[in-house]
Amino acid sequence: MRMMKKSMILFLCLVFTFTSLLMMSSCAKKQVQVEDTAGAPTAPPPDTKDVGPSADERAAAEAERRRQAMLAEEAARKLEGEISMFESEKIYFDFDRSELKPDARAVLTKKADWLRSNSKYKIRIEGHCDERGSTEYNLALGERRANAAWKFLNALGVSGERMSVISYGEERPDDPGHSEQAWGKNRRDEFVLVD
Repeated sequence: MRMMKKSMILFLCLVFTFTSLLMMSSCAKKQVQVEDTAGAPTAPPPDTKDVGPSADERAAAEAERRRQAMLAEEAARKLEGEISMFESEKIYFDFDRSELKPDARAVLTKKADWLRSNSKYKIRIEGHCDERGSTEYNLALGERRANAAWKFLNALGVSGERMSVISYGEERPDDPGHSEQAWGKNRRDEFVLVD
C-alpha cells in the first residue's frame, strides 16, 4: 500500500509536471508568435493600380512617335531637295572673264541666304573654263572665277572658314562639244556642300 501510494504520488507528479510543461511550451509558442508578428514590419497591401500605361496611353504614345518620325522624314526629304537644288545651280562667265554677271549675283545671293540658315555646311567652290587657252592659263582663270564667288559670298556674311576654292581649268567640261554653246556651259563655277 505504501508502494502504491508512492506510485500514485509519483504518477500524479509526473502528470502534473507533464501538464505544466505542455502548458508552458504552448504559451511560449503563442508568445513568440505574438512577438514575431508584432515586431515584423507589416507588408503593404497589394497594389491594385496598373503599373504600366493604359492601352489608350500606349496608343497615343505610338501615334505621337509615328507623327514625329513622319515629320523627321519630311524634314530630311526637304533638306535633301534643298541640297540638290543648291549644288545644281551654277554660275556662268563670259569668255576670258572672271567678273560676276547680274544673274550670277542673284544665284549667289540665294546661296548665301541658304548657307547662313544652314551653318553646319561648308562649301567648295569649283572654277571651270572652256578648252580655249593653255592649261596653266585656264587653271589660273578658273581660280579667279572661284575666288570671285568666294568674295561675293563672304561679303554677304558667309564665313571664309566655311568656304574653299579649287580650279579645274578645262579638265572637267560640262559639255564635251567644241562649239560656242558648249564653251558657254563650261565657263562656270560649281558649288559642292560638305558636312
